This record gives sequence, C-alpha cells and structure tokens, in this order.
Amino acid sequence: MKLRTALTLAALLAGLAACQDERAAKTDPLAIKPDTACALDGMLLADYPGSKAQIHYAQGEPEFFCDTVEMFSLYLKPEQAKRITALYVQDMGATHGQASKANWIDAHQAFYVQGSSQQGSMGATLVPFGQRTEADAFAKRFGGKVLAFAEIKADMVGLDGGALHDSHM
Repeated sequence: MKLRTALTLAALLAGLAACQDERAAKTDPLAIKPDTACALDGMLLADYPGSKAQIHYAQGEPEFFCDTVEMFSLYLKPEQAKRITALYVQDMGATHGQASKANWIDAHQAFYVQGSSQQGSMGATLVPFGQRTEADAFAKRFGGKVLAFAEIKADMVGLDGGALHDSHM
C-alpha cells in the first residue's frame, strides 16, 4: 500500500511540474509583429516609438499595449478579474528610445521614470528601465521621478490625456 501511495504521489508531482513548465512557456514575452495592435485603441505597435507593454493571462491570448500607462491603467483597475501570469515592458535603456520590437523585461523588476519631458505614444508616460542607474541618468537628463513597480498607483495612470484633449484633431 505504501508503494502505491508513493507512486501516486510521484505521478501527481510530475503532472504538476509539467503544468508549471507549460505555464512558464506560455508567459514568455512575445515579439511585436507588423500587425500587432494595442488592446485598448488598435494602434499598430510597430509604428510608434517608446516602450510597449504586454500582459499574459492564465487563459486567453496575451494583450499588447502601445504605452506602459495603458498597461498599468488596466492592471491597477480594481475590477481586473483575469488571472495575470506575466507583465512585460521594454527596457528603454536597451532600446535607446527607438521603436524596438524586443528587449522585454519583467515589469515587476523595472524602474519607471514618471513626469519626464519625454512623451510616449499616448502622451505622458512611465519610462521603464531594467537598471536603476539608467533610470536615474534618464531622470537627471529629462526630469521626472524614479519609481519602483510597487510605487505606481492607479491615480498616476489615467487615460484622460493624449488624443482626448487634443483640440487640433
């Protein structure tokens, strides 16, 4: 009886490990393709400079965003009910401000510059960096405050700017 229990337990643990491996594979960052569109406004990500973001869910397809503010605005909503498995942003220290399709880093590990003179595709943005030293250097050059992921709050990421207030459109 003890052998059967041990074998059952071993099989269960192997099954759990396989599920964890499958989930990890699903949460790797995806590359931006020419037709990759923003989940909120349909903009083609490859057409705009600045850091992009992506959210991966336990079920369903990942969502891309043309700006980090859009990702945070969705992520920080209290009604967000989907189970999120990963958040990625582009390391602007590695992209040097170009319209990159790569350089994805875990959003939880990034440092963000809020309030700089540099704009994202949707206006004021949170510029992400993989290294604190790069975020500090960017803030010194372009202004703003360096924040860790946990310091970003919902009232910092409103989507009420950009095109909504552009009277020239």
